[in-house]
Amino acid sequence: MSAQNVLFDAPGPRARRRHAILTGFGFVLLAGTLAAVLWKFKAQGQLEASLWQPLVDPEVWTSYVVPGLVNTLKAAAVSIVAAMVFGILFGMGRLSQNRPIRWVCSVVVEFFRAVPVLLMMYFLFQLFAFNNIFVASLNSFMAVVIALTLYNGSVIAELVRSGVFSLPKGQSEAGLSIGLTETQTLRSIQLPQALTAMLPALVSQIVVILKDSALGAAITYPELLQSMRDMGTAYATVIPAYVLAAIVFIALNFGLTVLAGRVERRLNRRGRGPRRAGPAAGVAGPGSVETPTDGIGGARVHTGDATSQAQ
Repeated sequence: MSAQNVLFDAPGPRARRRHAILTGFGFVLLAGTLAAVLWKFKAQGQLEASLWQPLVDPEVWTSYVVPGLVNTLKAAAVSIVAAMVFGILFGMGRLSQNRPIRWVCSVVVEFFRAVPVLLMMYFLFQLFAFNNIFVASLNSFMAVVIALTLYNGSVIAELVRSGVFSLPKGQSEAGLSIGLTETQTLRSIQLPQALTAMLPALVSQIVVILKDSALGAAITYPELLQSMRDMGTAYATVIPAYVLAAIVFIALNFGLTVLAGRVERRLNRRGRGPRRAGPAAGVAGPGSVETPTDGIGGARVHTGDATSQAQ
């Protein structure tokens, strides 16, 4: 019995027919919704060529799209790295055998998981602006990065904790049996396996960080959504500007998903290596005797007085 049959029953003819009908109905519903949206746009004059013309203007891309995209990628990249570090440290802290460390890490993680990201951005932006902690141009950037780091890092910390708990008990017992401490076992054996196992969830959280960077528009951070809003106001093309922003975000998230899939496949192949072919077997005639390999990769076959080398 295959693993597929163990997980679920293979659909029969009636089930396959029902699935095909539901799939066709879904496509029809999607096409109808898209047609209704386009009809509404046409009725309101949003499909006029003059409204979409700025999207192919090089000046629009150099003045609005590219700067906004760079700011989005910059905030997302810094937040992703900082959130990963934060999540791993506090996730290991929640698994620590030291009760005060475990208690403090749990309180921090649960608190920042409960606070909305936008509220943290507002608070940090007002705090930085009021106390002049950073240069004025950095206030919104630091507010976005810190808020995204605290919230998503807390989520990653919970992923680390649950990922370690999902591992078989034999992993920790094996580490303890060879003389490792519980901390060394966690760091050297359990954590790498947990990170590999929870890679799909990590990818989803990275996508969330990239999308949530658009919340920086609420505190005047000039990311992609804010730049598209400014472009739509300047050229009176609000709908096309938001459509372009959506297309760019979808492309970025799809690229992250593809990259993460390749990393996951590479990690799954790690340590396996290519399968090596065994030594070639010589075809021996009557009375021949096959000897072990000669150390180079071939097998010597003795036939009478002659010795042949089969590579």
